[in-house]
Amino acid sequence: MAQNLHPFRRRPIRFILKQLSIPAFSLLTRLEIHGEENLPPGGPLLVVFNHFSFIDPVAIVRAAPWPLEFVGGAVTPHAPVWTRIIPFLWGYHKLYRGTGATDALRAAENILKRGGILGIAPEAGNWATVLRPARPGTAFLATRTGAPLLPVGLDGFTDVFPSLFRGRRAKVTVNIGKPFGPFTVSGSGRERRAQLDEIGHEIMRHIAPLIPPEKRGHYSDDPAIREAARGTEIYPWADKIEGQVVGEIH
Repeated sequence: MAQNLHPFRRRPIRFILKQLSIPAFSLLTRLEIHGEENLPPGGPLLVVFNHFSFIDPVAIVRAAPWPLEFVGGAVTPHAPVWTRIIPFLWGYHKLYRGTGATDALRAAENILKRGGILGIAPEAGNWATVLRPARPGTAFLATRTGAPLLPVGLDGFTDVFPSLFRGRRAKVTVNIGKPFGPFTVSGSGRERRAQLDEIGHEIMRHIAPLIPPEKRGHYSDDPAIREAARGTEIYPWADKIEGQVVGEIH
């Protein structure tokens, strides 16, 4: 069954976490936020961002001016304890990677159709620190709901803890791009999947200019950077199921 996160009940804890994020980032990092003029006044909206660090969703919460829902990986065994506590307190729709993730995607679709704002990392994991092709879930949600997308580029967050251990604050950057979309698809089967994959590439091409050139991976204009990124596109859950299976498997 799909999770019921009771967003109205979570408003107080989300408000507290949002307020705490402001001094926390000031104390622990040298945060810069650019492109705030591109923030739309409200939803429906898909906030799409590159995913290199466990801190990324917290950075989105810090930069966003409106309430956010998230979908994300259900199992994060390698994440530091505190980065697992914050998502637990905030509440998010758990996506079991390697499955069809039907319940999480249905809940996300309902959020967007009600005019909500949803944060999602199209790469569906942070197993590399260069841009990789998007999984089809984000494009699926965009085409099902007609919601526009807001690209956000995150940089420097993998350096936060190593820098703190050296007694320094890492420079971290949130770059907010211009909204784009909506998208539509037609047909079915392989034809439809090919269209979703191309929309996924378009999403990542909007994120790429918002991060440093050397981290654009598969979406770099430099053949040497694309070659160095070869192999990172391999999805770790392509032949396995993450955690407990929830919903329909495709």
